[in-house]
Amino acid sequence: MPPRRKLSDLDRGRAIGWLQDGVVARQVAQRLAVAPSVIIRLKQRFHATGRVQERQRSGRPRVTTQREDRFIQRQAMEQRMATANNIRQRQQAITNTVVSGQTIRNRLHNFGLRARRPV
Repeated sequence: MPPRRKLSDLDRGRAIGWLQDGVVARQVAQRLAVAPSVIIRLKQRFHATGRVQERQRSGRPRVTTQREDRFIQRQAMEQRMATANNIRQRQQAITNTVVSGQTIRNRLHNFGLRARRPV
């Protein structure tokens, strides 16, 4: 099965334009190198909403801001032997944001760091 390819906003607009000009969905799909079902779903979405942009996806909102993430990173870099809970307590005292130790470990992992480990 070939990997999925997302259509850009430009390609979606072109596809709708071609469909409105009377080009068959199968031919539009061939021109854009996607499956015909992609074009059919795009056409249905356009008729239902009048837009070609993708819907916003649901997902759990982040607990920390980018600024707080940088603070966590800086604390881990400055105090190499601090545990995730030490960083959590320090961060909670300064920013008044309640986060778990696991959140701290996740943020450190995103930066390529670990708590209590010299790099």
